[in-house]
Amino acid sequence: MKTLKYHCQKCGHNHCDTGEVYVAGSFWNKIFNIQNRKFTTITCQRCTYTEFFKTEMKKIGNVFDFFVG
Repeated sequence: MKTLKYHCQKCGHNHCDTGEVYVAGSFWNKIFNIQNRKFTTITCQRCTYTEFFKTEMKKIGNVFDFFVG
């Protein structure tokens, strides 16, 4: 587990939760459920203010999601 030096921009709290979000970009990606963008999220445990950070995504994940979705 990683230790983050976190300080909420909204309320000043220093405890957070992290997560990941995958989203589709263009119209055709939405139609075929190809999620080609990945973001890491950091959410304040007190006020639930959430920040998104774009991260790299491997191409094989797109193919797998197409067949599973």
